[in-house]
Amino acid sequence: MLWIKTFHIVLIAAWFAGLFYLPRIFVNLAMETEPAAVARLLIMARKLFRFMSFIAVPALLCGLWLWLVIGIGRGQGWIHAKVFVVALLVAYHAYCGVLLRRFERGENTRSHKWYRMFNELPVLGMLAAVALVVIKPF
Repeated sequence: MLWIKTFHIVLIAAWFAGLFYLPRIFVNLAMETEPAAVARLLIMARKLFRFMSFIAVPALLCGLWLWLVIGIGRGQGWIHAKVFVVALLVAYHAYCGVLLRRFERGENTRSHKWYRMFNELPVLGMLAAVALVVIKPF
């Protein structure tokens, strides 16, 4: 069980690195006008999105294993709230993919200021998830 927890924590940290950084690339893409710089940023964004998607799968599987097989949090309300937060983070991840495809097609309609605000959402998700696990409020 401790190995699964270890892998879960490390993989989640790597996934969050992508969730924090990809929208920062979007900020730069929304501000950039030079085609060569846009092309370079798009390459970075594509590679990062692929990496974070690849990492998210085993991170989520380890969490599911801890919950459903090991039984961590079984019958406690905090785990259901955490699963809801994780579902929101997965939706955020998927929406980042939608935004990336819009940038690739040259169809971005949002400002760099919007992306700066959008970039803060995973911080709130991480805070909520960690607080639920550590504090176990219900």
